[in-house]
Amino acid sequence: MIRCQSICSFTRRLHTHLPLCRRRSFHSSATLLKWASGVEPSNLTTPELTNRVCRLLVLERHTDLKNLSFQFSHELVDAVLQKLKLNPSACLHFFRLASNQPNYRPHFKAYCKIVHILSKARLFDETRSYLDELIDLSRNISSVSLVYDELVRIYGEFKFSPTVFDMILKIYAKKGLIQNALYVFDNMPKCGRLPSLRSCNSLLSGLVKNHDFQTVFCVYEQIVRMGIVPDVYTCSIMVNAYCKDGRVCKAVEFLEEMEKKIGLELNSVIYHSLINAFVEEGDLENAEGVLRLMSERGIVKNVVTYTLLIKGYCKQGKVEEAENVFRVMKTEEGDKMAVDEQAYGVLIDGFCQVGKLDDAIRIKEEMLSFGLKMNMFTCNSLINGYCKLGQVSEAHGIVRSMSDWKLRPDSYTYTTLMNGYWQAGQTQQALILCDTMIRDGVEPTVVTYSVLLKGLCQSGAIDDALRLWALMLKRGVTPDEVCYGALLHGLFNKGISEKALMLWKHVLAQGFAKSRILVNTMINGLCKMGKIIEAEQVFDRMKELGFSPDEVTYRTLSDGYAKTGDIEKVFEILYVMERERIAASTEMFNSIISGLFGAGKFSQVPDVLTEMQNRGLKANIITYGALIAGWFREGMLKKALDAYFEMRAKGIVPNTIICTTIISGLYRLGMRGEASKVLLKVMDLHSAPSLKYFSDQLMVNSDDGSQDLERITTSIDKSTKSSIIPNNYLYNVAIAGLCKYGRVDNAVEVINDMSVRGFIPDEFTYTSLIHGVSLSGDVDRAFQLRDEMLKKGLIPTIATYNALINGLCKSGNLDRATKLYSKLCLKGPAPNLISYNTLIDGYCKSGNTSEALKLKETMIEEGISPSAITYSTLIYGLQAQGDSEESEKLLDQMLEAGLDPRFSKYGRLVQAKVASRG
Repeated sequence: MIRCQSICSFTRRLHTHLPLCRRRSFHSSATLLKWASGVEPSNLTTPELTNRVCRLLVLERHTDLKNLSFQFSHELVDAVLQKLKLNPSACLHFFRLASNQPNYRPHFKAYCKIVHILSKARLFDETRSYLDELIDLSRNISSVSLVYDELVRIYGEFKFSPTVFDMILKIYAKKGLIQNALYVFDNMPKCGRLPSLRSCNSLLSGLVKNHDFQTVFCVYEQIVRMGIVPDVYTCSIMVNAYCKDGRVCKAVEFLEEMEKKIGLELNSVIYHSLINAFVEEGDLENAEGVLRLMSERGIVKNVVTYTLLIKGYCKQGKVEEAENVFRVMKTEEGDKMAVDEQAYGVLIDGFCQVGKLDDAIRIKEEMLSFGLKMNMFTCNSLINGYCKLGQVSEAHGIVRSMSDWKLRPDSYTYTTLMNGYWQAGQTQQALILCDTMIRDGVEPTVVTYSVLLKGLCQSGAIDDALRLWALMLKRGVTPDEVCYGALLHGLFNKGISEKALMLWKHVLAQGFAKSRILVNTMINGLCKMGKIIEAEQVFDRMKELGFSPDEVTYRTLSDGYAKTGDIEKVFEILYVMERERIAASTEMFNSIISGLFGAGKFSQVPDVLTEMQNRGLKANIITYGALIAGWFREGMLKKALDAYFEMRAKGIVPNTIICTTIISGLYRLGMRGEASKVLLKVMDLHSAPSLKYFSDQLMVNSDDGSQDLERITTSIDKSTKSSIIPNNYLYNVAIAGLCKYGRVDNAVEVINDMSVRGFIPDEFTYTSLIHGVSLSGDVDRAFQLRDEMLKKGLIPTIATYNALINGLCKSGNLDRATKLYSKLCLKGPAPNLISYNTLIDGYCKSGNTSEALKLKETMIEEGISPSAITYSTLIYGLQAQGDSEESEKLLDQMLEAGLDPRFSKYGRLVQAKVASRG
């Protein structure tokens, strides 16, 4: 309005209506525009109007041109640019005038003309600007060829310089429109123009950013064939590409070739790419070799060089060596370079990764004392370090301090802390933190959702996990393989195989067929549920789709076969692995041994140990743990003790798990006094005074035990005790021992005593208490304890429900036990071998062998193989009912299955029956 008042008086007589701002279409139609002018609109033809506009532009009579009343149209703009193509300043003024109109936008063909005209005049800044606009405007054009073909047509018509093609190639690459850049790159030679080296470098750099390494290598070969000589920057990009593609040796070969062919002098950027690649591979020897080469060639090391080396040592957990390098940088090179926050941050992160938070804080304080500032990387490293140690409150303290450092928590901050709360069992705090994150405007990432899913699944809240999954999809977050893996694992743990199989279809639809993590999770879940046939089907189908099994895949399958007692299949897998040159590990044999014990096929364990020895694999502490646990479970005390002493003879020091296995094994065999002696030897009574009363009571009537057991207690010396850290597992074994012999009140006293010292009762603790009160016949109290568990957010396991079913059966409440079993079948956790054996025993004792036999068939249908206990219980029950014919059939089935009845409840009776046949 102010501008209108300042114009000549005759303009006030014009009734010019300024249109409202509307979207300016790329292909907008011609619009009648009027400027303030004393000239009346004319009826000039397009050629006449073009001539008048051109004459005014050439004479630089810009005011007269502005006062001229005419229509802007694509036809007019094209005609003017065509006519004035040799007058770049006139074309530039006219194109700006056309571009600034509120309801008109030049056609892309006009842009193609103006960029050719300007580049011919070497007005490169203006050319780049309009090329940039052309690319933005032409994003909606279906094919890049439309723009490119028009540029080629104008080039052929005007006979100007082809510089435009090189410029648009570079701009496409810098904007990340790599496919468009590749199109131009491939077609430029057809115009008789080669791309410049700088444009080629831009294209190569863009391809590396996209991790399209195969195309990088192809484009480089084309560049060489075109006769374009690479420079240091080209070589730096190529080295980076080879390194990121995991082909470090190829990168070294490439550099050696460049040095020989073109006498290339390498710069620090190239050396840093090599050092970083070796560091990522964990090859510090070669990384240091590159450093020596830098020194030999006079390349000056800088803070980046040292930071990469510090990073290498930290990745291997060698934080002391990393700090030594850091000190060398500060003392020897301190005058030449300024140590920055990144160098400090890498060292702080290294200490956090290995749990040395005191050292991390020391380095942080040193950094701040030099006037350097905290950044997000350092804060997140400290938060992660504290969370790994379970010190979540300290981690939260760092988050609260971030505002003092003018930093805001990001998604990684919240996700790390959330994971810390899950690991510490503080489910509610994790969920509250998630709400805080969203309230603070930080959008949850796929990593955040994977942490939440994993936490919910681990806590057994599978329904909440499924709701979260639906919410994630609704918010448009695409699940990654970690999310799928967490949910699959959670569904299998709850025994919900149908939903797991449905989810698996989504996994395949999303293109994760070759994901080893997901395939292994799927096979593992099916094997754990005893669905070995379905696991085989998944394995075979995945191989058809191009999946390459690894040692974990085969180990999971062999574990599944071992649990079903199919040792022949186990050895088949070992031979397949040998043929595919996949080395079987000690861990795989450990899994097979555990599986055989679980299936009751312990007679085949010596064969597996022999095979393990033949392959040159050495038994480790986990191997011996599996053997000791297995032999104790089968009641073979001597074999269990032999395995322990063999382990000690090899210099392997028992850990907490081995000791608790021995203690619980002795309790299982009714050797209370001996178990107590071992327990008291490994536990500090000062930390648990209530155990003194416990031990006194149990030691009253105990005998001195065997010499072997005395040797065990003697072997637990000071050096052994230093490796045994009393934890929940050990305390739970002590509590279970008390409960097993009806001393539940004493067990509660121990729990109260230990709770003051940080012991948190878990599912195992409550299961032990429930087992104890159930054995004493107080089933109502057992269910009260189950309800208490649920209130504390603890999810009862199948062991908990087995204890309840056992208590109900022993108290004569078989109907109630059956109802509880039926609920498990509907809601989970899925009944296991112990569940079925307990109910079968209950039915047999009540004389209802028909229901017992039905349960046996049901367990087989569910993929659970009957054990020696199952058969011997049924045989005894049928014999008591006088049904010799059916008991003989079952005896035949048991012998065919290769089951040994010696250590089952009714083993002697069955053995006598076998002997009577002979």
